[in-house]
Amino acid sequence: MPRPGRNDPCPCGSGRKVKRCCSQQRGPSQDHLARAHVALLARDAAPDLAGLSDPALHHLWEDLLDLPATDLSLHVTLPKLIGPDLQRLRESIADDDPDWGWDALTAVAAQIDTPQQRAQLADALAQLRDQHRINRRQAAAAILDLDSQSTRFIAASLLEAVAISVGASRTPGGLQIAA
Repeated sequence: MPRPGRNDPCPCGSGRKVKRCCSQQRGPSQDHLARAHVALLARDAAPDLAGLSDPALHHLWEDLLDLPATDLSLHVTLPKLIGPDLQRLRESIADDDPDWGWDALTAVAAQIDTPQQRAQLADALAQLRDQHRINRRQAAAAILDLDSQSTRFIAASLLEAVAISVGASRTPGGLQIAA
């Protein structure tokens, strides 16, 4: 049976139109709000990169890979259930075999790369910047990366989170998590 149209009477019997009644989300979606939030942070961060030379921008771009090791708040939230792709990535990192895990990295990154995840990371970057724990240019480069279609910072964050979860890397505080 097809769903009622937005101008049809609501099936609950209220007499109101579906668009003004039961279970109708109004306004922008959570994904839209998260994207807009990251875009606003990126707009505010862009002036921090103004006037940098191409080599300096390239250096910042390369440093994105190391940035998630700075603080646990810069790690993506790993899925609660360990699927086959995440398990292959975990094994690849634990065995220090980067070639074996590339497909798994791509698959897991696609699963966890959501607008909400990007907004969470962008917020963490802004907070660390404001606390002077990372410099403004590092934060700006990472936030602009999160605002783009790039998966560089997301992938770096994912790799660091998985490396810590399997005990292949230490936390920023120097602790090693038991796998």
